[in-house]
Amino acid sequence: MIKRLLLLKMRGDFMKYSFRLSLLAATCLMASTALAQASNPIIDTAMSKADALEQQVIEWRRHIHQNPELSYQEHNTAAYIKAALETMPGYEIQTGIAQTGIKAVLKGGKPGPVVALRADMDALPVQERNDLPFKSTAKGTWQGKEVSVSHACGHDTHVAMLLGAAKVFSDMRAELPGTIVLLFQPAEEQGPGKPLSGANAMMAEGVLDKPKVDVVMGQHIGPSYPAGSIGYRQGSLMASGDVFSISLAGKGGHGSSPWNAASPVVAAAETVVALNNIIAQRTNPQDGTTVVTVGSLQSGNRPNVLPESADISGTVRSLSKQNQATAHELIQRYAQNIAANHDLKATVRIDTGYEVLVSDPKATQTVIPALDLATDGIGAKEVPPGMGSEDFGAFGKNVPVVFWRLNASPYSDKMGSPNHSPEFMIDEKALRIGTRALLASSLTYMIQSNKP
Repeated sequence: MIKRLLLLKMRGDFMKYSFRLSLLAATCLMASTALAQASNPIIDTAMSKADALEQQVIEWRRHIHQNPELSYQEHNTAAYIKAALETMPGYEIQTGIAQTGIKAVLKGGKPGPVVALRADMDALPVQERNDLPFKSTAKGTWQGKEVSVSHACGHDTHVAMLLGAAKVFSDMRAELPGTIVLLFQPAEEQGPGKPLSGANAMMAEGVLDKPKVDVVMGQHIGPSYPAGSIGYRQGSLMASGDVFSISLAGKGGHGSSPWNAASPVVAAAETVVALNNIIAQRTNPQDGTTVVTVGSLQSGNRPNVLPESADISGTVRSLSKQNQATAHELIQRYAQNIAANHDLKATVRIDTGYEVLVSDPKATQTVIPALDLATDGIGAKEVPPGMGSEDFGAFGKNVPVVFWRLNASPYSDKMGSPNHSPEFMIDEKALRIGTRALLASSLTYMIQSNKP
């Protein structure tokens, strides 16, 4: 009996071992298949050329970093980009799109799809605190005031990496199985409202026509680690970004006799509480995370004077177009109803323009092996969505878009300072990976699209 039990145990252990070996073999096969899909002689050549350009990409980045310009003021940046593109044979260059934007078209030697690649150019009114030999000391004018300017969101790197990819595409244009459209975009940091942000302004000028673009790809650098790794997502990757303002108008008076006035203070407080209930009670979290945040409430100057007006402002961010629409409707309704209950007049304004950034699932699936290949062994993985906003989503109104995050923490074991901070800094070794990612993704999409 004991002998039989031992035999059964050995048989069970063997079956478990065999199952694990089969699972490991299947995993390895899937990985090798994905790598094989991304690997191709033309892609391999592009990767080698990107590696050889690493120092040039760094030099481009440092020049742009040291000479930042604010939204719709990127005149010198655009001139610098144009001069670089003019050294690359094959490009038809168009300037002045959406004021300072550039579109450059390169027709490959072989037929295929039209792939657009986008890099934003503008900097922020932030004073840089990093001790770098190419540190920004630039000044600019923002909303009528003189401000320090720096590339605190990494758009300098986006431009440099796209220039690197542009150079490789130019060198390989005879073998290119399709058409490349480069979009150097102004004013991503403009924010919702008027004037339009850069992506919306370029779309308004028909930037995805002539030639008709099949897909738009882009990337954003950030402080996650390890440097050179990539995060992608099939679906909603970044939230919409809207700004709202509510003005309540009433009748001022003395604090001793509020019945003779129509003070907006209590109504403003009631409105803020109501707005915070939108998320808890009226939006479905399963449709996508949504955040309504009140950032400012201003009214009155003295304790014994009832003011005649109050102003509330805040933001709406959502990963769901349905929840975004619901939040907009309820902000309007709550403000108007509460104002009416207090004999006040409410004026509500909601500025939109930063769409939910949905990375097209099918197109993203196509380029995942390419992103993994581009990292040169560091790795690409699917990541959860974030609540930050990017106007790149505007391109997705008309065509599929693919977007990914390029991690570039200067530390090996922790996050760097966040985007938009005075200490934002990146590890420049990530620039080679980002250049490779633009090339590998574009070429993979072209090759896969051309398959019968």
